[in-house]
Amino acid sequence: MNFTAIFSLVQTALELGLISSLTVLALFLSYSMLNVCDLSTDGCFTLGAAVGAVVAISGHPYLSIVAAVASGVLSGFIVAVLQTKMGVNSLLAGIIVNTALYSVNIAVMGNSSLLNLNRTETVFTKLQALLKNTFLKDQYKLIIALFFVTLTVIFLTVFLKTRLGLAIRATGNNADMVKSSSINPIKTTIIGLCIANSFTALSGCLLAQSQKSANIDIGSGMVTIALASLLIGGIFLGRGKIGLRALGAVIGAFVFRLVYTVALRFNMPAFMLKLVSSVIVVAAISAPYIRQQLPLIKRRLAHRFGKEEAQC
Repeated sequence: MNFTAIFSLVQTALELGLISSLTVLALFLSYSMLNVCDLSTDGCFTLGAAVGAVVAISGHPYLSIVAAVASGVLSGFIVAVLQTKMGVNSLLAGIIVNTALYSVNIAVMGNSSLLNLNRTETVFTKLQALLKNTFLKDQYKLIIALFFVTLTVIFLTVFLKTRLGLAIRATGNNADMVKSSSINPIKTTIIGLCIANSFTALSGCLLAQSQKSANIDIGSGMVTIALASLLIGGIFLGRGKIGLRALGAVIGAFVFRLVYTVALRFNMPAFMLKLVSSVIVVAAISAPYIRQQLPLIKRRLAHRFGKEEAQC
């Protein structure tokens, strides 16, 4: 594999990693900060892709971003209301909304499972035309992805230090304590999930427009990918300030996509990629535990080999 091929592989992984990192940042807010496991991620991701594609096809490339974010807010609001106002378990609420969104997404896409964006103006084609005669002409996808990720990381870093942001973090740590502090945990949960799902929908919109197509399965497995990326990011920058932890989530998304891209380059069958995702998730989850157990394992091995040598 020559340098050009390696550079192309890393660039592809970086572009996809940055776009999917928006979903990872959504889980960073809902799962890590708010302590809510939202399983509507797959459907919300597809919803953002579908809404963004439909609005872009109608001739409004910039408005497609706003529409996708708004659809994510609505999805998050429904999940939050089911949890907080109707007494539905958080896991079950996510599953219900995710299931319902399959039908909603088909309806949004005009009773079709695929939308073609090859001849559609998007934010990517706009920037591509703008950079046509510059040395950055091939980096337009990377620039747009980096722009939105930077905005999101800055927003999260600032927002989670505000009074409302601190209330959301406190709700995730101890909802009962928040109640006794005259903070409404229902309000903080609704706002937190609305913001998180807006990131997920934005991620779906950008992926669909970068790939020039939106299909009903575009969000399949995104919750697994995002969770794996979040856990991988925690290994790199899992502690410290909010900004560093958010940056760690972005790094985790890139590392995950790099592994994914390398697997594709080795001609791995497409049906095996879900298994790769699962293996990466298991590795990311078990890594901290294995790291803690290593000294004990070494002592046991040393003790065992010491006994065998003494017997010899």
